[in-house]
Amino acid sequence: MQKPVGNYRWTVVALLFFATSINYLDRQVIGLLKPTLEEQFSWTETDYSHIVMAFSAAYAVGLLVFGRLIDRIGTKQGYAFSIIAWSGAAIAHAFATSTIGFGIARAALGLGEAGNFPAAVKTVAEWFPKKERALATGIFNSGANIGAVVAPVLVPWILGVYNWEMAFIVTGAIGFIWLFFWWFGYELPSRQPKLSAEELAYINSDDETEAPAASDQGPAVGWGRLLSLRQTWVFLLGKLLTDPIWWFFLFWLPSYFATTFDLDLKKPSLPLVVVYSMTTVGSIGGGYLSSWLIKKGWPVAKARKGAMLLFAVAVLPIMAARYATSIWPAVALISLAAAAHQAWSANIFTVASDMFPKRTLSSVIGLGSMAGSVGGILFPILIGYLLDSAKNSGNINSGYNIIFLICGLAYLVAWTVMHFISPTLRPVTEAELVARA
Repeated sequence: MQKPVGNYRWTVVALLFFATSINYLDRQVIGLLKPTLEEQFSWTETDYSHIVMAFSAAYAVGLLVFGRLIDRIGTKQGYAFSIIAWSGAAIAHAFATSTIGFGIARAALGLGEAGNFPAAVKTVAEWFPKKERALATGIFNSGANIGAVVAPVLVPWILGVYNWEMAFIVTGAIGFIWLFFWWFGYELPSRQPKLSAEELAYINSDDETEAPAASDQGPAVGWGRLLSLRQTWVFLLGKLLTDPIWWFFLFWLPSYFATTFDLDLKKPSLPLVVVYSMTTVGSIGGGYLSSWLIKKGWPVAKARKGAMLLFAVAVLPIMAARYATSIWPAVALISLAAAAHQAWSANIFTVASDMFPKRTLSSVIGLGSMAGSVGGILFPILIGYLLDSAKNSGNINSGYNIIFLICGLAYLVAWTVMHFISPTLRPVTEAELVARA
């Protein structure tokens, strides 16, 4: 009888899950405190969009930096450095006394938080064979949703009992607790004494069943060489066109519910909890679907693209949010779209790990995620303009209606672009990397 493989790799996913939860908890706080901070600092929608842009711009730069850094120094040290930087920056918000101060704190947070996804996706590639990577990615990526679920309950409670400053301090301090478990509990599979020989062989089983995309050892690969590859642009443009939608869900949904349906953000917000709880289902279910299709015999590329097309179609109904006359129909439509985004996200990260060797993966994730952040810089400019114009006209909902139309179409456009760039999602070969040295 075959000896059980073991499950230690799922302990690693649990660490990634909690790190991502903390990442999004810290990111979400300012959106929930937006009405309070608008009143105290006299922010306009444009002021707030500039603060979001400061985060987005710094996040974009940080993704490039951490993508290369993690490929050079490894996931353990790179992840630790990232969470120290972003947790410290989260706490620093409590000491901001002006709009500029918040912009600086958000920029520092963006720089630090940029290390999370390059490190986490690379860790999954190191610890899982391809047939399980989308599910593992979906599980850790669902931490983004848990952070967003916890925040609407925790932050209003802290605000009510203490003040807005304490909300930043408490949430920022949680990252240092995670750091202890990561530093003393994580190692690469080949160095982890708690890992069985059978599980290590299973983790490396791709090498036994198929030729790897390229060697996982070799000289560093520069950004210029990566940008010359079609496969890089598949991931880069997919992120550019869809990441800004998720950032809108994070930074503007609380304000949308407050202004459109009079939701009191000083109390725990059940509608936001429902939206972000459903995204957890989407993230894990989306990762499970393509992994299940592969186990059923589908080719890897067909499974990924088929699943992503389904998720792109599932976002379309959000365009009907303009017709919602009460909060719960709007919650249902936005929940479906946000869940579909997270299902899409679990698969697009895995597409990158399917096409690129582990030694270049963090750099590719950094480049693509940076493109998503550029979209996150540009989209808030449009959002701020649309909402301020709509507010001045006396009908702020007209601005949200245009935004929801953009959200609904973005994923089908992205899927189409990705398909035409590389219909088969062909893995990169070592010869292609060397030829572009």
